[in-house]
Amino acid sequence: MNELIQTLAVYAIPMIFAITLHESAHAFVARYFGDDTAYLRGRLSLNPLKHIDPIGTLLLPALMLLVSKGTFAFGYAKPVPVNFSALRNPKRDMIWVALAGPASNFFMALIWFLSIYAMVVIHFDVPFLLKMAQAGIAVNVIMFALNLFPMLPLDGGRILVGLLPMKQAYQFSKIEPYGFFIVLGLLWLNLLDKYWLNPVASWTETSLQLLLTPLQFLIK
Repeated sequence: MNELIQTLAVYAIPMIFAITLHESAHAFVARYFGDDTAYLRGRLSLNPLKHIDPIGTLLLPALMLLVSKGTFAFGYAKPVPVNFSALRNPKRDMIWVALAGPASNFFMALIWFLSIYAMVVIHFDVPFLLKMAQAGIAVNVIMFALNLFPMLPLDGGRILVGLLPMKQAYQFSKIEPYGFFIVLGLLWLNLLDKYWLNPVASWTETSLQLLLTPLQFLIK
């Protein structure tokens, strides 16, 4: 039980920040391209209380950490409302609105990496904070990879709708009511992690490390 509590404490802040900034990024980009729906409903905010879903943000990640013994967590926030028809160029702009969420997670993973380097440079040896930074990298990399999976209602599905020709996009959109269950099924069968999450997450971490290569040389 103590180990579970420690794991939850380590993951809580990174998870809440990851989800909050992810949803705020959607709202910000939607407003930039002409849709004020999320802004008018108070979702263009860094206040976690505006985005937290009691089940998806708190209960589900805690249960997954418990089941996976602290190795994997999956969660979601209250979806940001987007009126795609209000965007100046709906089919094109929905791509940018969808990309904003995963992009925010990539950026946050980079910040958590930088925080580890900073702790190394100043010899700030606090194991709990180091574990939190590592959890921040893991959470954001997984959120980045998972949300880019091309299945509605995930961001990757929205991106695919924006890229497909109109007829094919319409046909693909019919999957949305079943998409969440398809994703859960693929997770349950360990197919999503094997063929998508693990490869994309590995590529993402490698990309982040390459971006920080000059900093590594400076530290050494």
